[in-house]
Amino acid sequence: MLNIYYGNMPEAIFNTSVYFKNVYEDIWITDPVAKEMIFDIDKSVVLDGAVIDSPVMGKISPTSLSGGVKTLILMKNERSRIFNASTCGNNCARWILKLAETDDLTINLRHLMDFGEDTFDIHILNTDQIVHSMKELVPIAGLYV
Repeated sequence: MLNIYYGNMPEAIFNTSVYFKNVYEDIWITDPVAKEMIFDIDKSVVLDGAVIDSPVMGKISPTSLSGGVKTLILMKNERSRIFNASTCGNNCARWILKLAETDDLTINLRHLMDFGEDTFDIHILNTDQIVHSMKELVPIAGLYV
C-alpha cells in the first residue's frame, strides 16, 4: 500500500538528486522496471548501466536523468528510506502506485499530486485515513500542503 505523509517530514530525504548521485548502482538502471520508467518519463533508452540515450541531451549518465525518474528509482531500490516525492511530476504518479502494489511504500509529499481518475488505496499518515479516489484525497491533502 502507498503511505503518504504530507508536509514537512524531517526523516524524509529531501534532496533526492544528491542522494541518488551518491548511492545509485548501475544494476538499478538496467533493471527492466527502471528501463520502463526511464523510457516512459524521460523518453530515454538505457544502453547500459552508465549510459542512457536521451532524445534531448544525447548520451547521458544516470545522474542526468530527471528528478522524477531518479526519485522513482530510489523508491524502488531503497525501500527502507522515505523520499520527497515532490521532485516527481504527475507523470510519475502511476509509477508510485505501481511500486506500492508489491510492497508498502512510504513517501513524503509537499504538494498535491494527481493520482488520476482510477480508484486506488492510499493511506494518509497525517490522519490515519485510507482514501480511494482523488475526490477523497484532495480535501485531506489540502489541510497540509
